[in-house]
Amino acid sequence: MDPIKNQIAAIDPFDPATEPNGEEALHKMLSGSTVYSDTNPLRGVPSLEERRLRKARIAGGLLLGAAAVTAGVLVASNFGPVSSTPAPAVTVDTATPTPSATATTTPTATPTPSATPTAAPTQVPTPTTPAVATTAPVVPPVQVPTTKTFTFPDGHLSFTYPAAWTVQTEQGPYLSEETKAASLGATIFDEAGAKLAVINSGMYGDGTGGWVKRTVFDRATVPGLKSMIRPQDTVEFGFYSHQAALMVHPGETQPAMPLDTTPWYGMDVRLSSELQEGETGSGTNQIQMGNGMMSAYVYFDFEKQPTFATPAAAKAWMGSRQYAQLKAMLLSLSYK
Repeated sequence: MDPIKNQIAAIDPFDPATEPNGEEALHKMLSGSTVYSDTNPLRGVPSLEERRLRKARIAGGLLLGAAAVTAGVLVASNFGPVSSTPAPAVTVDTATPTPSATATTTPTATPTPSATPTAAPTQVPTPTTPAVATTAPVVPPVQVPTTKTFTFPDGHLSFTYPAAWTVQTEQGPYLSEETKAASLGATIFDEAGAKLAVINSGMYGDGTGGWVKRTVFDRATVPGLKSMIRPQDTVEFGFYSHQAALMVHPGETQPAMPLDTTPWYGMDVRLSSELQEGETGSGTNQIQMGNGMMSAYVYFDFEKQPTFATPAAAKAWMGSRQYAQLKAMLLSLSYK
């Protein structure tokens, strides 16, 4: 073998052969015949110093690689939810590794991949049924009737009146025993016992009249009544005043008697033709029904005339509660 080739093989660190004994190699070089030739110079053969530098560079590269892998693992492990509080600063010591004479290959641990953060499923709130307040049922107060109904014994005529008032009946005027049972009068009293009105049913007809000047303050149709003799006339409720006058017949030269300055007041139910304003006959409040005559009127004490001091006082009474109650009672009259 060529001595130079042997020398190169002996110093190559990557040759798998065992490094030769130096003394034995030196002895062979000195005792044997050596042929030198400049045709194959030892170009590219590194010196011992260059090999050491080469080993140091390799060791440094391995250390830098391991540091890079470790840094990658640290960066991957720091991935997580963003926090509004900044993480404390970390000082990384990047000291340059010192090359050693003998490079020792340290096995690099394979970084364990961190688990991919899984977003927690958004919990959808379960709709809840609003609580229904359970309260005890409100028991309405017992309604006390405000009105009552009175019906005459024969069942024909009836009316309603305030519940606090009372009704008393008595025998009405009659012409024969056959008509006696049907003739009845009902007198209405207020809660204090004062006489307020009179309603008659089934009686016979009578009465007289005169010439008056009538002033009507209020009137309204009574829907439950209809005259059998004069069906063309409606039956009406009326509140009015009368002033007596002397009727002068056509062609008479006698001067007219002046009107009575003291009026008297009436509040009753009558035919509409007998409730006209102006100078006319006083008329009557008797109305022919199927069982005889009926009449209904508010009781004004004639001994205490005038009932109202002035027409203005009469109009003022129309705004009272008693007036409204009396009017409602007369308007409720109904014949079957």
